[in-house]
Amino acid sequence: MLFCFFANSLSAQYPFVKERIINLPNFDKRPVHYGYFLGINQYDFKFEYIDSYYKDLMYKDIAVIQKKGFNVGLIGDIRINDYFNIRFEPGLYYNQRDLFYPEFPEFENESDRNREIKSTYIHLPVYLKINAKRINNFRPFLLVGFSSDFNLSSNEKNTDDNASNVFRTTSQNLNYELGLGFEFYLYYFKFSPSLRGIFSFQNELIPDEEKHTSPWTRNIINMFSRGVSLIITFE
Repeated sequence: MLFCFFANSLSAQYPFVKERIINLPNFDKRPVHYGYFLGINQYDFKFEYIDSYYKDLMYKDIAVIQKKGFNVGLIGDIRINDYFNIRFEPGLYYNQRDLFYPEFPEFENESDRNREIKSTYIHLPVYLKINAKRINNFRPFLLVGFSSDFNLSSNEKNTDDNASNVFRTTSQNLNYELGLGFEFYLYYFKFSPSLRGIFSFQNELIPDEEKHTSPWTRNIINMFSRGVSLIITFE
């Protein structure tokens, strides 16, 4: 309700704001409506290491080189009241992250220090959308929710591992998400840019077969995805 208070305060403090022609005046009264979205994303990893990892000062954090990806999908929106909606936004998210390891003695070649992790997610989020009061053809909103990802590029069932240059991750993980956006009511449709944060709370690492000796996975307890996505919706 913070946004509602903020919007009402604006109206009270700025009575001189001119009222404009209202586009799509009944759009938000629909019980159900649909749309689609396009966007870009960038993902990182958060690592949790074994307790003894930092005892040797040469061992530093695994560096993650983040690359931009893209996402596309559909929107289903259910109205609760003027200030709350339930949204389902199934989509396809593609991304790549490159890992750069410290100089462990086990690495014979420079190429052993690098691993590419490509992710193709079927992303299934459910959000509670919290709306502020509409001002003319503009309205801010918040998103909070949970999502499940099915990674088509995980290699979870692959019998090869990092010894064969195959970094394996889980095929499914769970996330919580937070977002902030703004709705602009145009003549024929509603246009909404928003920024989303995606935070995995499920370990995505599949250890190598040689769990206690593999330099790629033996020092890692947990590996969580952290992502940010800029999304533009059309409804």
